[in-house]
Amino acid sequence: AAVQADAQAIADIYVETWRSTYAGTLPDRVLVNMSPDRQVIYWTRAIRQSREIVLVAEEADGHLTAMGSAGANRDRGSDIAGEVYTLYVHPDHQERGIGERLLAHLFYEMMGRSMMSAVIWVLAPNLARFFYEAMGGVRAGNRDEELWGTTLKELAYVWTDLNACLAVGRP
Repeated sequence: AAVQADAQAIADIYVETWRSTYAGTLPDRVLVNMSPDRQVIYWTRAIRQSREIVLVAEEADGHLTAMGSAGANRDRGSDIAGEVYTLYVHPDHQERGIGERLLAHLFYEMMGRSMMSAVIWVLAPNLARFFYEAMGGVRAGNRDEELWGTTLKELAYVWTDLNACLAVGRP
């Protein structure tokens, strides 16, 4: 679980991953203006308030390599109980299984809070959508999202039974 002292590293992972993932997709001004300082404020508050699950992955030396957050589904009209809000592996640490383990831990924590199903929304240009498919997520919808003056398509991936998902080793 993330602690207050992790907020700066979480902010750095968040910003670096966005810049790496969405270069050429989002307007340059958006990526250049992303503020780690604003992210530190957000993540400090999120960790302190404990309303959402905030987890980190770290190496043996304590260096953080990834972060994820989850909680109740923000779409109150949905039958899916939980939502993975963020899952970011620093670009220098991708393709090492960190995201898979972090997603599994998020799912375990969600189940501990009686959320037995989950959704994650991903921007369509984000190649992570293939990761979610490989982890057993089923594409269940899409929506257009207005972000920074740009309309982007988001895709929903759903896991309807987290217990069964984890029982078969997925994620």
